[in-house]
Amino acid sequence: MDGDTLQQQARDRVEELPGAEIVYPFGLDWEVFKVRGKVNMLMTDVIGEPIVIVKADPENSKTLRENHRDITPGFHMNKKHWITLNPGETLQKNLVEDLVTESYLLVVENLPRAKRPVDPEIFGDRRGL
Repeated sequence: MDGDTLQQQARDRVEELPGAEIVYPFGLDWEVFKVRGKVNMLMTDVIGEPIVIVKADPENSKTLRENHRDITPGFHMNKKHWITLNPGETLQKNLVEDLVTESYLLVVENLPRAKRPVDPEIFGDRRGL
């Protein structure tokens, strides 16, 4: 998948998620997506190609990096909790959508219950991630 398609698929999915918003705190080169003020996804092309950075469970991120050469540690983020989705042949649309959703839910489940736009226990299908 090329970088523009990767970013567009991630953008399309995050826009479907309740309470998600886009901000530009680092300038127009960085699209930062937040839910209730907490970052759940970033997109940029400052490294010369379009990338998507999402939050991931540490155990899942290790497995994902081992099984997909187009998934690397989070660019400019905590390498334990964030991964970078890079253009290439190993990412498919459904995986990108699942990883964006998982990132969103990881952030939501750490919000106070009163601020959660969805119940992370029943929102979406988290099996297999």
